[in-house]
Amino acid sequence: MPDTILPQTNPRRLRRAALFVGAALVIVLGVGAATRLMARQELSATTRDSAVQSVSVTQPSRGDAGTLVLPGRLQAWAQAPVYARTSGYLRNWYADIGTPVKAGQVLAEVDAPEVDQQLVAANAALATAQAQRDLASVTATRWDRLVSENAVSQQEADEKRGDFAARQAMRNEAQANVQRLRALTGFRRIVAPFDGVVTSRDTDVGALIAAGDGRATPLFTVADTRKLRLYVSVPQSLAAGIRPGLTAHFTVPDQPDQVFEAQLVRSADAVDAQSGAMLIQLVFDNSAGRLKPGAYAQVTLNLQGPAAGASPLRVPSSALLFRKEGTSVAVVGADNRVSIRPVRIARDFGADLELAGGVGATEWVVNSPPDSITNGDVVRAVRPQNVAKGAANARS
Repeated sequence: MPDTILPQTNPRRLRRAALFVGAALVIVLGVGAATRLMARQELSATTRDSAVQSVSVTQPSRGDAGTLVLPGRLQAWAQAPVYARTSGYLRNWYADIGTPVKAGQVLAEVDAPEVDQQLVAANAALATAQAQRDLASVTATRWDRLVSENAVSQQEADEKRGDFAARQAMRNEAQANVQRLRALTGFRRIVAPFDGVVTSRDTDVGALIAAGDGRATPLFTVADTRKLRLYVSVPQSLAAGIRPGLTAHFTVPDQPDQVFEAQLVRSADAVDAQSGAMLIQLVFDNSAGRLKPGAYAQVTLNLQGPAAGASPLRVPSSALLFRKEGTSVAVVGADNRVSIRPVRIARDFGADLELAGGVGATEWVVNSPPDSITNGDVVRAVRPQNVAKGAANARS
């Protein structure tokens, strides 16, 4: 059997194949290493981003210089509850709610037969007392003449004069009782105390009327609405801005498009211990009858007048930090680092606070900052959407 002849292997081709396999292996290993490195870097970046706290920021706003808006309450210039002074039954009433009345005008009449009978008895008692007083006067005069003639003793004459003085006092008492009952009979007519309008009526024909029963609701209420008092409670921190001659503007819910003007007439000049506010009174000329007493009003006070100057900066009350160093706010700089700034509150408007310095108008203040925030912290500032859109448009 002839020997098999094997093909000869080219050494150059073997080296090329080995180099190709080695290069492929190196590429595969490099790609794998690069992929793992990129994944590690991405994970590290994600971890770093997660470690940076996101905070909501806002820029200070400017309020109206010296302008204060507070709730107020309108009241009639004069208002009187009308009660009965005589017991009985209501015979008739002549004025209902909304009726304009004049001073002394009869609102209702009370039927009081018991008072009439008491007046008859009092007149009879007065007549008896008068007769007894006249008899005592004649007797005392007679006994004084008898004493001068030594017909009776001085003691007896003095007794007659004393009896006359007692009868005189009894007669005066009976006369006072008659006058009292006559006044009560006059109170059967319930009249308006002043010019005004009837704002309430809580009685009807045949109702039992008890004089001085202390009932919570009067028979009638009469109010003078030609002028209205406007009462406003000014916080203590703003009370120093209240000056004589202050003019206020206000609106009422039932006429939202109308702005009315009132003048300051007086203030309490004292801060209420419970509310921490000072009560002021303004007056509005309501001769046209445009407004109603008891209405709610939103009052705008110009505390500093027209030359108020630049408007002060305001921040949300939720931006405050209360630390042992004092009241402060957290400001985020251009490098996203936090700076804690001490501030002083000039005026408290509830949701907003007016600051007396500490921050600038273009700086970003952290709203609702966490208690753990400190100086130098790196944060991610989340700005309002409208501000962010404006910045993006400016860059484009």
